[in-house]
Amino acid sequence: MRSNLLPVLSLLLGTAFLLAGNGLHGLLLPMRGSAEGFSPTSLGLLGTAWATGFVLGCIFSQRLVRRIGHVRAFSAFSATIAIIALLTGLLVDPVSWILLRVVTGFSLAAAFMIIESWLNERATNETRGLIFSLYMTVTYVAIVAGQMSIAFGDVTQTTFFIIAGILYCLALLPTAVSTASSPAPLKEVKLDLKMIYRNSPVSFVAMLLVGIANGAFGTLAPVFGADVGLTTFTIATMMSITIFSGAVMQLPAGRMSDRMDRRYVLFGLAAIAGLSGLAITIVKPSGLTVLYGLISLYGAMSYTLYSIIVAHANDYADSDQFVTVSGGLLLLYGIGTIIGPLVGGITMSYSPYLLFAVTAVSHLGVAGYALFRTRMRAAIPAEDREHFASIPSARSATPESINLDPRATPEN
Repeated sequence: MRSNLLPVLSLLLGTAFLLAGNGLHGLLLPMRGSAEGFSPTSLGLLGTAWATGFVLGCIFSQRLVRRIGHVRAFSAFSATIAIIALLTGLLVDPVSWILLRVVTGFSLAAAFMIIESWLNERATNETRGLIFSLYMTVTYVAIVAGQMSIAFGDVTQTTFFIIAGILYCLALLPTAVSTASSPAPLKEVKLDLKMIYRNSPVSFVAMLLVGIANGAFGTLAPVFGADVGLTTFTIATMMSITIFSGAVMQLPAGRMSDRMDRRYVLFGLAAIAGLSGLAITIVKPSGLTVLYGLISLYGAMSYTLYSIIVAHANDYADSDQFVTVSGGLLLLYGIGTIIGPLVGGITMSYSPYLLFAVTAVSHLGVAGYALFRTRMRAAIPAEDREHFASIPSARSATPESINLDPRATPEN
């Protein structure tokens, strides 16, 4: 056990550096862009570009990794990300940033998949659950740490761009100490939309809409904060609250979905997330207590939906289809995150509060369709349902992280 976990801890440290850099850089760009007067549409396209690159990286990076090897590929991708972080501090221009974000998304997807393949190499039936739990913990903590670091400086300076570059470079170190020199080749990823829809129409529609909502919020909530006059510290806190609330709510919501039709749970969570978005749009809260309360409620409901959607889809799938179904849903989520920032940026041109109208429409769409489908298809009996399990943040998850999930093992 100990001999297997020691190399894993070094790989998790590399993951932490990648995620912290991504959390910092992903929050820094829209905040700096807003300070520079970039249009909401341009800032939304930053999220669309990143998500496009990330999805493409999940699909096509395996060929490059197979050709040059894991170590060289990881070094190349990490160096590319670090260079781009520095370039975005030098080239403060919306068009340059949008183009560079495509490359960042592609490279990050590839880097995450390589680290996750190393983790899979080290995981055994005895340690898989522990490694997966550690991976989820690192995911949430590192993203929040990266985001909160921005509260202690000036986004109009180049300092944070340099720090992001350093964090990405630090992620290179675990490859030097890992003893898993030849992990299994990365698996080809295919998106079979017809299969996903046949398996579970609710999961198909809900995952796309949740991707739209989370893509819009994740990219443009910092812009919303800047436009309504929030401080840098308040914006960073607001973004971290959503992630923390979603992480805390995962287990209670999941246990509830194990005991009843998951579609009713999806309906309830999505409806509350939609209503919280509508409340922010209509009330336009000026006090931080009300804003934090509504944002916390939003995060607790919205950031829990992904895991429950995956569990619901796998209730209807064969036991050996977990990776195929979950990987397809992940890419479908990625398509949603491509659409969301663009739609959100356009609507925010009229009012920053309309960002939450976009999330509200998406979540209420999930709630309405989930409730409609309860009349069209019988629920799976409780004893036949897949047991709920939390999943790492979908914003950084790849098909390789799905292979790490204990539910992906043949015994399950």
